Amino acid sequence: MDRELLEVLACPKCKKSIEWKDEKLICGNCKKYYPIRDGIPVMLIEEAKDYKEQS
Repeated sequence: MDRELLEVLACPKCKKSIEWKDEKLICGNCKKYYPIRDGIPVMLIEEAKDYKEQS
């Protein structure tokens, strides 16, 4: 994921920054992740899924 893109993207739900982890765009505040389709982040609240960290 492009670093510059990550710097400008924010969670559409809580407006906090997101991070690239486990091949997903994750909001650490909401504990949601957003899909990437054809290399394009889909930053829609209705597309968000619950994120559970792997231990």
